[in-house]
Amino acid sequence: MTITKICCIGAGYVGGPTMAVIAQKCPQIQVTVVDLNQERIAAWNAADVNEIPIYEPGLAEVVQEARGRNLFFSTDVEKAIDEAQLIFISVNTPTKTYGKGKGMAADLKYIELCARQIAKIAKTNKIVVEKSTLPVRTAEAIKSILDHTGNGVQFQILSNPEFLAEGTAVNDLLFPDRILIGGDPSPEGQKAIQALVDVYAHWVAPEKILTTNVWSSELSKLTANAFLAQRISSINAMSELCEVTGADVNEVAKAIGMDSRIGPKFLKASVGFGGSCFQKDILNLVYIAKSYGLHEVADYWEQVIIMNDHQKRRFSTKIVQTLYNTVAGKKIAFLGWAFKKDTNDTRESAAIYVADDLINEEAQLSVYDPKVPFQKIVADLDYLASRSSEHNAQHLSTATTAYEACQQAHAIAILTEWDEFATYDWQKIYDSMQKPAFVFDGRNILDAAKMESIGFVYLGIG
Repeated sequence: MTITKICCIGAGYVGGPTMAVIAQKCPQIQVTVVDLNQERIAAWNAADVNEIPIYEPGLAEVVQEARGRNLFFSTDVEKAIDEAQLIFISVNTPTKTYGKGKGMAADLKYIELCARQIAKIAKTNKIVVEKSTLPVRTAEAIKSILDHTGNGVQFQILSNPEFLAEGTAVNDLLFPDRILIGGDPSPEGQKAIQALVDVYAHWVAPEKILTTNVWSSELSKLTANAFLAQRISSINAMSELCEVTGADVNEVAKAIGMDSRIGPKFLKASVGFGGSCFQKDILNLVYIAKSYGLHEVADYWEQVIIMNDHQKRRFSTKIVQTLYNTVAGKKIAFLGWAFKKDTNDTRESAAIYVADDLINEEAQLSVYDPKVPFQKIVADLDYLASRSSEHNAQHLSTATTAYEACQQAHAIAILTEWDEFATYDWQKIYDSMQKPAFVFDGRNILDAAKMESIGFVYLGIG
């Protein structure tokens, strides 16, 4: 089966970039990304390609090349579903905030709505691809909905999880470590798998395309994120031990990273991990394990989250304790709000939770992030519902430059590892601050000796 028309439901962080790269690499395939959010689709169609809703290095150029040729963004969901042979489901699967599994299980209501819409509209056979991160055996639920349409349409369900790191998503799509496709072992299932393999084969080497059963594919995604998050929590646990013993966590990380069995990646101590995937996927894994009665397995993975939460609290506590046990009325400059550099995504960013703790202590926060606007910062804090929106606004301001954010500040907290932070005129910043001037480097990106020679009281992680 040769694919000529693809539809992707969901124009977010996964759907938008993934479809843009498929369109760029497969000019003979018409790719339509649909979303009910008119504002988001309008942003994807913005005349100035730099106004698209997602910031990723290289993404604007890919969209520029393919948009209008064979890449389209639309709110006409029904037309796109009707015409497509291959339908990617790439909608949000947040952690449930209600009912059974609250705070742990994935909320699959958007996935179910997609399945029901496809079932209602489809008049020809379709291949439906799970792109969102989903619990194991979700494909079964989707198939159950689709197979009960009663109109004779045949559906094949594939799992094709994404392994994108924000900030390098375009590169990850162009040069993936692997493409994972899970499907049914039946002849029809194998044909569907091959159809998707053929799409990726336009630019990915055959040996990097792995095919499995659906369940293995779904679980591989959760497992990959759990293992990566576990490494971060492991080095962060050691950072606290380093601080009390006099060891240096950067030296420890370098020493163990040179062991070929361990390797150097994801061993950077920090204020904690954020992003849309790690916490959500581990909680999902914990819930699945508990639902099968595997309590020791659940407890093991839950500890990764507990350690991460502890690291964020530890950072805010250290700020308060170092500033003579009170930050009430004191100005703290936050450098960075995004959960990592080279993205405007703030989901589960450590900055949100550190800010929440400091506002509880009545601190005045001045935030500078090169890609995150004031409205988003306020919305992130309001979402926690720790206090009224008015109360948050009284303790929060944003600055257009880091120099402005740090003016007359008692302390600086570095929450995101933006490259530009290391290039600043730190003498100029020091001169503009209250004394003693404190820097809490939550990403260990500055030179401690240099900062101390200027006059800063410098505190890194570990």
